[in-house]
Amino acid sequence: MDHSLARRSVRHVWHPCTQMKRHEAALPIAIDHASGPWLVDTEGRRYLDGISSWWVNLFGHSHPHIRAALTEQLQKLDHVMLAGFTHAPVVELSERLAGLTGLGHAFYGSDGASATEIALKMSAHYWRNRGQPAKHRFVGLAGGYHGETVGALSVTDIALFRDAYGPLVRLSATVPSPDARQARPGETAADVARRAAEGLEAWLKAHHQETAALILEPLVQCAAGMAMHDAEYLRLARALCDRYSVHLVVDEIAVGFGRTGSLFAHQQAGIRPDFICLSKGLTGGTLPLSAVLTTDEIYAAFYDDDAARGFLHSHSYTGNPLACRAAVATLELFEQLDPLAANRQLAEKISAAFAGLNAHPRVSNARQQGMIWAWDIDTALPDFGQRYHQAALDLGLLLRPIGRTLYCMPPYVLDDADIAHLGQATLAALNTTLQQEAELAAKKGKA
Repeated sequence: MDHSLARRSVRHVWHPCTQMKRHEAALPIAIDHASGPWLVDTEGRRYLDGISSWWVNLFGHSHPHIRAALTEQLQKLDHVMLAGFTHAPVVELSERLAGLTGLGHAFYGSDGASATEIALKMSAHYWRNRGQPAKHRFVGLAGGYHGETVGALSVTDIALFRDAYGPLVRLSATVPSPDARQARPGETAADVARRAAEGLEAWLKAHHQETAALILEPLVQCAAGMAMHDAEYLRLARALCDRYSVHLVVDEIAVGFGRTGSLFAHQQAGIRPDFICLSKGLTGGTLPLSAVLTTDEIYAAFYDDDAARGFLHSHSYTGNPLACRAAVATLELFEQLDPLAANRQLAEKISAAFAGLNAHPRVSNARQQGMIWAWDIDTALPDFGQRYHQAALDLGLLLRPIGRTLYCMPPYVLDDADIAHLGQATLAALNTTLQQEAELAAKKGKA
């Protein structure tokens, strides 16, 4: 490990979602390069990227097709503002996304949180332009996560963030999550979905006149511990939003682009949302970019001579040509490789490699949705996630549990040797972490 580089990082870089004091004992890993599903540090040690570098990488690091597209684009146009100008990559990307989603008029941001901000602002502004300014509140699911900027935090229901920043935001209401782990005896995942939809219906019946939109993560609430739900909830939510004149915003930032088994998760319910938020895998994990797509009706409500009725949102790098070209190249790979079909076979192999983990006596709620796997771990360790993360790194595997939930969301390019390593190291890291728990308990008993 290049401790010099790591120490310089700790001295000058404020790392995200990190208590920096911990880096005094455990320095960040200095990555030198990456290829396929593997990260390589400055000492040559390799780590299988089991979480796609925070859910962004689809086709492996440094993919030659995306790399070539970026190199070509950099020789032509690096950036131009999108106010009053346009360029080929943003036009082609917008056309492709419209064809894939059934929604058009793509508006671009830089990351997932900014996509959430854009969708929420568009929804509330739409209702104001339609003469219904009272419809400016939002509702989300319990345990929902939509980003960490102020507007996105208002619809994020993660206690850590709400406790820290609640006074700064206008917190939105939450309705019950359709998390299938909440099933009562004899209930199916679809039953849980219908029961949760009853809670949504009751809330909308009482508050629809002030509600602009419902925002949700379709099929998998990732930050809630990979909480998975039946597609029936999406169908019922769509019907309720129609009945009560409330927009449906689907946050596909983490679950889009094949993660759940379909190109977009909401497609498994056969519905069309009013807004779709995209990011992360949009550029194959190469450059920051997000997009929000919406309906012709919503777009038309802003189409006017009055500037105040236009959508008032911008940033300097909106629709950056390099990021858009990377996204086009990523979508080209979907056409060339047909990863949705390939992933069905890949997922079967990965699931087989996890058989030992699924049968572990300290594991419950083993679950899978497409290329996402998750397990709840029976442990009393308050720092289970941190300990497991380090144990996995020691075995050459990057995994970051969410609380006591262990999950895996790898790139779509694992070969048989990668899969064997993933299955073996995931289980071995768990046994190592639980052994640490037993040793701490023994020491406490002796004391």
